[in-house]
Amino acid sequence: MELTLLGQKIHCKTEGTGPAAIILEGWGTNADVYSSISAQLSVKYTVYTPDLPGFGKSEEPHSPWDVGDYADIVIAFAKELSLEQVTLIGHSFGGRIILKLHEKDLPFSIDKILLIDSAGIRPRDTLLKKCRRLKYKVGRKFLEIFDKDRVEEYRLKHSSADYRAASPMMREVLKKTVSEDLTHLLSKIEVPTLLVWGRNDTATPLSDGQLMEKSIKDAGLVVLEGGHYSFLDCPGLFSRVVSSFFKL
Repeated sequence: MELTLLGQKIHCKTEGTGPAAIILEGWGTNADVYSSISAQLSVKYTVYTPDLPGFGKSEEPHSPWDVGDYADIVIAFAKELSLEQVTLIGHSFGGRIILKLHEKDLPFSIDKILLIDSAGIRPRDTLLKKCRRLKYKVGRKFLEIFDKDRVEEYRLKHSSADYRAASPMMREVLKKTVSEDLTHLLSKIEVPTLLVWGRNDTATPLSDGQLMEKSIKDAGLVVLEGGHYSFLDCPGLFSRVVSSFFKL
């Protein structure tokens, strides 16, 4: 399915029949990564897996988006399809968007939420991180004065894998979205919420999941022996947990 929402061309994979469920993907992934989740939920739900702007088969944003912009396109998606109640599933960046939706005026109600290795909590600013950041800034300032041609090379060397792999536009999007702390929105979630986390997740550590479990009124945390893609690392156990939560 192809849609144009907020001036953006969006590709969406659709599967199954029944109440609406929307899977919001992690940074830099695509709908196919979540095919096992979609297939499992499709026995009970109409499952929509839109490629977010800049990911998969959807075009990039026309300007550097922030998290609020991504939340707005989810709202526009629901309006376009006349969805009045939805179940939300978010992995990593998709979870960040789900949190952001909770400061918006939504045209739909939310039935349940599944957050998988979700982003949205800003890491603590340790002394080591402050020292590294200062070292980086000093080095960059030196190059800006004495060797401007090497500034971008220096920036890429000290950037994350996501940043290095992104296009120029999506690098700007990443800078605007990755540091926003959405912890204050956790208390606004009032529907049953399942948190699934990889014990060895280094992108969004297990401590983030534990904080979410404490802060969300009706939340339960399941820890799998995996990393940031825990649903792929432990597919069997993940499937059983999902079946129980959604009564499949």
